[in-house]
Amino acid sequence: MIILYTFIQEEKHQDLLNRYLNVFSEDLKTNILKYRRWQDAQLSLLGKVLLQHGLSTYYDIFETEIRLSSNHKPYLKDDPVHFNISHSKEMVVCAIGEFPIGIDVEFYDTAVNYLDFEFQMTPGEIRKIHEADDKIKHFFTYWTEKEAVMKAHGDGMMLPLDSFEVLNNESIIDRQKFFTKEILIDQNYCSCIASNDININHIVPFIEYVEF
Repeated sequence: MIILYTFIQEEKHQDLLNRYLNVFSEDLKTNILKYRRWQDAQLSLLGKVLLQHGLSTYYDIFETEIRLSSNHKPYLKDDPVHFNISHSKEMVVCAIGEFPIGIDVEFYDTAVNYLDFEFQMTPGEIRKIHEADDKIKHFFTYWTEKEAVMKAHGDGMMLPLDSFEVLNNESIIDRQKFFTKEILIDQNYCSCIASNDININHIVPFIEYVEF
């Protein structure tokens, strides 16, 4: 498994559009250009560029087609490789592996009041955060775990956060077990990967920063 990441930069925005936008389909180009904020457009673009870079560099896949499943989870047509993309603030990450995977990254914002999100937590999760020495850090660990599981499951935001728990790096949704693993990409961000494949517990992802 590889995890590629980069950071957006406003001064490079037009150059990145010029260099990479025409590589992708007209639909994807339209989706990227519809964003009003340059940050959102660049995050979307670089997520796809990271995927393309990872597939060609590490998996010898140079041409592929991204499809959407019935629950709108992206996948590669006719390729056994799985991927997932996440972004937060200025970072965008792309995980690529041999089994289904979800990844979530969140900027570690110490100004966040985790109680604002209490309605999305289970009683057990709220209790664990209250009992933690570093409550904000524990909150972001909780958040990235749950988001990664939701993305690995495939239903995304259709799955309420308070409808399942992650306990001891495991969770069960629709009688299917998922496993989570906290990873360190950057000290200013919290991140986690998840999969329904238990091999995620043993794998050490190769993490690479890509500069554009």
